[in-house]
Amino acid sequence: MISEVTGIRRIRMLYLQLLYRCNFECLHCFHGKRLQHADAFTADEAINLLGLMRDQYGTEAVTLLGGEPFVYRDLTQVVQYAKRDLGLRVEICTNGYRIERRLTEIAPDLDLLRVSLEGIGSTNDHIRKFGSYRSALSALEIAQRLGVRTGATMTVTSRNIEEVLPLARVLQGYGVEQLKLHCLRPVGNAADHPELLIADPAAYTRLRGRLDAADLEIEVIVDADLSEAGAPDSCLPDGGPVEIERIEADPRGALTMSCKAVGKDSHAFWYDKLADHIDHRPSPTDELTLAVPDVVYGRV
Repeated sequence: MISEVTGIRRIRMLYLQLLYRCNFECLHCFHGKRLQHADAFTADEAINLLGLMRDQYGTEAVTLLGGEPFVYRDLTQVVQYAKRDLGLRVEICTNGYRIERRLTEIAPDLDLLRVSLEGIGSTNDHIRKFGSYRSALSALEIAQRLGVRTGATMTVTSRNIEEVLPLARVLQGYGVEQLKLHCLRPVGNAADHPELLIADPAAYTRLRGRLDAADLEIEVIVDADLSEAGAPDSCLPDGGPVEIERIEADPRGALTMSCKAVGKDSHAFWYDKLADHIDHRPSPTDELTLAVPDVVYGRV
């Protein structure tokens, strides 16, 4: 259905939010009150969607998210199926809190562990959870011992923008290969914390300048909307894209294209979990969102 409506024939990566449940209540979480919902993929539903995306859209990689994916009961089963049966590249994005036992179980089938951090020490813990900074670094150490490649994510806020470079250097010391910087959007919990928003867009320009001048070994990928102008509304090629970077499935089955193309669309796609196919339904609340490519600093 996606190809018929949009002309898109290939989707490289599936971002699969397995469940809304999480063991954190981060101040900036875009899920907000949805974390109180019980929506989740069963193992069979997740496996069926993975197979459908690979067979119909040539999907070659999956990023597993939540909520918190390490509290998902069937995580090992989904990871092993994605890697062993489908041959997908498997990445997990996690808060890294007390994940050692399950990480050890899935390590042989995991291509990248990406841990979310919002600064150094108390800066991170204030936004995420007390003790989460040390726990995240411990998870990175364990992943390194297990031979699992690691990355990190950081949402840039007024509280942590000055700690981007210090955090990047700390992560280098833990063998982390890549740091992704995201723009904070006033949705979910962040809507209740406007003090976290960057008031001066020129701060993004200064940050980019510091990153450009820094001698970093770690690769830093910066959201295009971390700029004074923000991301452009649209720069779609004529006829629209034939191939996009990613599509994201939330625990209800809603599919949005937060991919490396551009523009906005008032339509949403839905994965019908019971019928095992993708439908197209117009929705006023779930947009099909497309974004421009990010900027990369440091070693590639």
